[in-house]
Amino acid sequence: MRKELKKLLALVCCAALTCLSVTGCAGNQEKRTIRIGHNQSTNHPTHIALTAFQDYISGKLGDKYVVEVYPSELLGSQTDMVQLTQTGAIDFCVASNAILETFSKNYEIFNLPYLFASPEAYHHVMDDPEVTGPIYESTKKAGFTAVTWLDAGTRNFYTIDRPIESPADLRGLKIRVQQSPTNIEMMKLLGGSATPMGFGDVYTALQSGIIDGAENNEMALTDNGHGDVCKYYSYDMHQMVPDILIGNNAFMESLSDEDRAVFEEGFKLVNQVERDEWVKAVANAKDRAQNEQNVNFIYPDQKPFVEACLPLHDTVLKNNPALQPIYDAIQMYNAEYPAETN
Repeated sequence: MRKELKKLLALVCCAALTCLSVTGCAGNQEKRTIRIGHNQSTNHPTHIALTAFQDYISGKLGDKYVVEVYPSELLGSQTDMVQLTQTGAIDFCVASNAILETFSKNYEIFNLPYLFASPEAYHHVMDDPEVTGPIYESTKKAGFTAVTWLDAGTRNFYTIDRPIESPADLRGLKIRVQQSPTNIEMMKLLGGSATPMGFGDVYTALQSGIIDGAENNEMALTDNGHGDVCKYYSYDMHQMVPDILIGNNAFMESLSDEDRAVFEEGFKLVNQVERDEWVKAVANAKDRAQNEQNVNFIYPDQKPFVEACLPLHDTVLKNNPALQPIYDAIQMYNAEYPAETN
């Protein structure tokens, strides 16, 4: 009931804010209010990057626009915010790849396990508009388009009392995965038992022994306390899934060429600041996990994991042939930036 009330209040708030910005009810008809929503806290790299964008637009176009950033799901869940961005009730939001996949199957490719050979390959792919352009543009009919990507790091396995050094070590273990068919099939191929559940339930499930481990980036250990229970973190790097900043098409198309150029530079700033802050956040999380939670970090040979999951690549490409050119381009970057050998 509380969740529904929060959603209703968010919608009412957005409707009221739209009135103010469009009709000039606030007494400032010269400035257009731009609202951006996301689901992270104010100390997260995403929020830091968006406030840098806020300052940049204010410095360049402060006589025309006022940027407001709403963290911590203040405008509703990610799904709510995507819908609000579709309609133009808000102008931008940060969306997960899983949500965007419901609007365009092109986003399905990022869920593939071991799609990227290394973080370097991942970053080069995401920075290449020829690769990402067809994906970003694929939601245009839905009313929004991706304007930049945000690094969410690498997803890795972490367990309570068994180090994962090969796929064989996953056998018999119940591992929490995201609620998607791709992740369930990934665990099946690796020999583990997939246990899909919401992220908010993971800590209790680990603590009570309902599951034996989970998979996520390093900040799950510290920010969510999973490192208090799980003492082994294995860098198998099975997924590198970006978050995406999306913008309302009608708003973007309403900008003059001069203003649009400023916004495009602002989007580049969001990307760079978030990535820089992500590196710092991961380093801090790893330091805390090692020295305060006594988590052991393991660096297994990735090759056996990759080979076990290749059939899933074939299945996804067979079911969605439109992904093949994108997949082939990614493989070229993988060849150029291979995984580091231990």
